[in-house]
Amino acid sequence: MMIFKSEINESFGPSIQPNIKHWNDWIGGIAAQGKLAGANRLSFEGKTLKPNNIVADGPYAEVKEIIGGYLIVKATNIDEAITLAEGCPILTHGGNVEVRSVMSVNS
Repeated sequence: MMIFKSEINESFGPSIQPNIKHWNDWIGGIAAQGKLAGANRLSFEGKTLKPNNIVADGPYAEVKEIIGGYLIVKATNIDEAITLAEGCPILTHGGNVEVRSVMSVNS
């Protein structure tokens, strides 16, 4: 899973229209390789449930970065996923891509 992070920027707003082609081209390249399993963008709004049923506003109450979205890819290992992450548009805007394995939950 690739998790897209950047610093909070109130002027950015919920639209990425100026960069949408860059994102579409990059994600399309991953899909063309048969490596795309799913993706989505996350809204800036949210709440966090903490222990004892305490609800805090925002998913970013105590950090300077927000998670803006994610992409799930089919990769044989972390190194292959890092290679797929190269060229991600968020990297050109000071953001970063966190690459993590997704663990299956056995029932």
